[in-house]
Amino acid sequence: MSIVRKCSKSLRMFLLCVLVLTAGCATDSSGLRTDPPPEKNHPAYVKGQADDPAPAADTDREDRPSPAAASPSHQKSPQDILDSALEFCQVSNDYWERGDLENAIDALDQAYALILSIHSRDARPEILQQKEDLRFTIAKRIAEVYASRFTVANGDHKAIPLTMNAHVEKAIKRFKGRERKFFLDSIRRSGRYRPAIVKALREAGLPEELSWLPLIESGFKTTALSKARALGLWQFIASTGFKFGLKRDRWVDERMDPEKSTAAAIAYLKELHHIFGDWTTVLAAYNCGEGIVLRRIRTQRINYLDNFWDLYARLPAETACYVPRFLAVLHIVNNPEAYGFTLPPLDPEIEFDKVPIDRQVHLKTLARFLEVPYKEMKALNPALRQNCTPDRMYTIKVPKGKGETLLAGISEIPVWHPPVPAYVLHRVRTGESLSVIAQRYGTSVRAIMSFNHLKRKNYVKAGWRLKIPAKGTYVKRRHTESPAEYRIPGKRPARYVVRKGDSLWKIARRFGTTTKAIQSLNRLRHTYLRIGQVLRIPRVSSSFASIKTRPYKVMEGDSSYMIARKHRMSLSEFLRINYLTPRSTIYPGQTLLVKAE
Repeated sequence: MSIVRKCSKSLRMFLLCVLVLTAGCATDSSGLRTDPPPEKNHPAYVKGQADDPAPAADTDREDRPSPAAASPSHQKSPQDILDSALEFCQVSNDYWERGDLENAIDALDQAYALILSIHSRDARPEILQQKEDLRFTIAKRIAEVYASRFTVANGDHKAIPLTMNAHVEKAIKRFKGRERKFFLDSIRRSGRYRPAIVKALREAGLPEELSWLPLIESGFKTTALSKARALGLWQFIASTGFKFGLKRDRWVDERMDPEKSTAAAIAYLKELHHIFGDWTTVLAAYNCGEGIVLRRIRTQRINYLDNFWDLYARLPAETACYVPRFLAVLHIVNNPEAYGFTLPPLDPEIEFDKVPIDRQVHLKTLARFLEVPYKEMKALNPALRQNCTPDRMYTIKVPKGKGETLLAGISEIPVWHPPVPAYVLHRVRTGESLSVIAQRYGTSVRAIMSFNHLKRKNYVKAGWRLKIPAKGTYVKRRHTESPAEYRIPGKRPARYVVRKGDSLWKIARRFGTTTKAIQSLNRLRHTYLRIGQVLRIPRVSSSFASIKTRPYKVMEGDSSYMIARKHRMSLSEFLRINYLTPRSTIYPGQTLLVKAE
């Protein structure tokens, strides 16, 4: 019988604090069991039977498997002892998942005794670090298992303690006052989704009271968006949603899918319960993140105290209100009359058929085909960000009984094509002017100014992102002169008179130099030019030759690299003559310049 388990509750918690605070001391290693009690199908168990006779079974525990015989710990290396301790931790976890808490704690006791048998003078620094890390992990896990004796999920759907204190009373008062309408509206909406959530929680072995969590999170709104960018019934932020398998792209955000987000929330709640062991702490971690709760816990030197409310004062203000609000909801829904509530009729549960579809179809088109309201189709498929199916296989939800109708006529439904963007984004480069940008995109300076609310046509700043009112198509640049006639080789700099429409960047391109070189030679502090201004142009190599070009229309699937390779050009050469960067986006139908054959 474990020493820790023989103690009273108060003494046990005292010993637990000692375990965590103590770095470890040398103990007598004789008699220590260095191999964990494996299951009968575990390789170590079979080996133990083959090599040595198994010890007599523990008569006071019928379900516990017999441990394999092992050599004393002093015959093993420190690394082997640590490995054995880790195996004990795994065995403890297996016991915990089956609800056998006594054996779970006993396995952790054995693991702790093992690591204490490693003497500091006999171990390398990395072994000592592993020992310290494992010591803290074991002590923390003992606290988790001990706390979970009072609130466990398996089989008990009333596991969340209905605490009533001043914090919960304050939350109830708010629901009775200024948040009364929100509360009643949320209760009404819960009828749409809660039956399915309760079913999923029961199948997962979690308390069904957790089905009221979306009331606090989102008011049972699938499209609820918080200031922290958390979205959906269960208010997942993007990173946490991704961690638990919720996809997000241009077409779909599964955080708004009630079915998939519920599955993700259950997985997250299970993970948190595995870490903390009691549901009130789990709820706090669900709201503010397990990292924050763990940091608060570490300030108390142990994993957490038996009473969650000892941790309450250390939590962020929003989380400190979160748990009492949830408990207040449970009190009210369990006995609404006692708190002055008459609960409204619930909305009918949403029922649907699922139909796989492999084409892009707009929900409006589907609604007309199925003769159902467009609003109903949107409510069934809140995860569709553009109100249309994505450009891949997708399972769409339709009203109950309409699935066969859609399957029978799916080939008759017209494919939806995304509209061409009303504008493209252009990042202003050094030396560019609005006139140069307008010429390149085949639009006007006035149109660009209007689209971007610009007041000065002669002022743009490098780095600005401008919306260009075009269909994403470049036009062929108008060459008024042959580029070669300005590339004058020689030792002395050439002179150039600035003309209307010129910019420093355009002149630099024309002469095969850079804007910085021109600025340096002419001692220019800025990129502004005036008509008639005389610039000195740095000399260029006499081997510099003009590139003869021809227009090329971008096709579906093209990329800058593919086009350059197809026309025997380097990527840098292709980008340079088209005034592009490696990050520039090209579009089907766009006209670009390539090297003439």
